[in-house]
This record gives sequence, structure tokens and C-alpha cells, in this order.
Amino acid sequence: MKLSTKGRYGLRALIDLAVYSEEEAVSIQSIARRQNISDSYLEQLMRMLRKADIVVSVRGAQGGYRLARPATEISVGDVLRALEGSLEAVTCPGNQENNGCEGADLCVTRYVWQKINDSITQAVDSIMIDHLAEESRKIQEKGLPLSSTCNN
Repeated sequence: MKLSTKGRYGLRALIDLAVYSEEEAVSIQSIARRQNISDSYLEQLMRMLRKADIVVSVRGAQGGYRLARPATEISVGDVLRALEGSLEAVTCPGNQENNGCEGADLCVTRYVWQKINDSITQAVDSIMIDHLAEESRKIQEKGLPLSSTCNN
């Protein structure tokens, strides 16, 4: 499975939002500047995250975006599914509820694909945004700009 820029940039933007929106809404421009993402692309990502009830927009002079719920309740999986859709590495019809594969009962590799997909789901759903925001704060305390730490 390979994530697109939507998933990679969107996750970076959401971590930035978690770090900076504790006291006030954060503008698209400030996130874009810190994360080196274009304003227009970031606006598209925020629309997707808003539609998934992960962020809320705040209108007005001090407007911008905030998390829709506490960072302790938002997983990396929530964010990636909102931006990427399904996170399955392999879509196997034999593992679907309607069992759309005639040879599913005889297919040994079906088990492998299901284990891979389950592992991905478990991994991304176990990492919460608050943990990543805390790691981001630690990096900042060392005096390193966030944009220099990652090119993803």
C-alpha cells in the first residue's frame, strides 16, 4: 500500500492543527507555511476532513480550523480513511461479506491478504493524533523547524 500526497500532507496538516489549535482556530495560510503545502491543496484536504467530521471551520477575523473532537479521539486511521478511502493493501473478493469469489473456500492466499489488511488497520487505528502532536512538540522544543524534519 502506498499513500498519496493527500494522506501524507493531510496527516501532517492535522498534526499541525492539533499542536496549534488548542487556544484558537488556525488559518490555512499558517498551516501551509509551516508544513510547506500550497494553500489551495490544503483547502481541498481540509474540506475532506471537515466532511468526515474531523475538523470544523471557524468563520470570522480570527477564523480558521480546529479539531472537531479531542486529539485523543482521532486516530491516524480516521484521517487516512477520510483522505484516501479504503486502506486495504489487497482487495480480495473472498474476504468480502458477500463472498464474491467462487474459489474463496479453496484459496490459501486469502488468509494472507486478510492478515495484511487487518495489520494495517490495527496499526493506523492504534496511533492517536494527540501522541503525534506531543512528538511534534518535543521536536520543536529541540529548536528544529518541523518542515526540516520530514519531506513526506
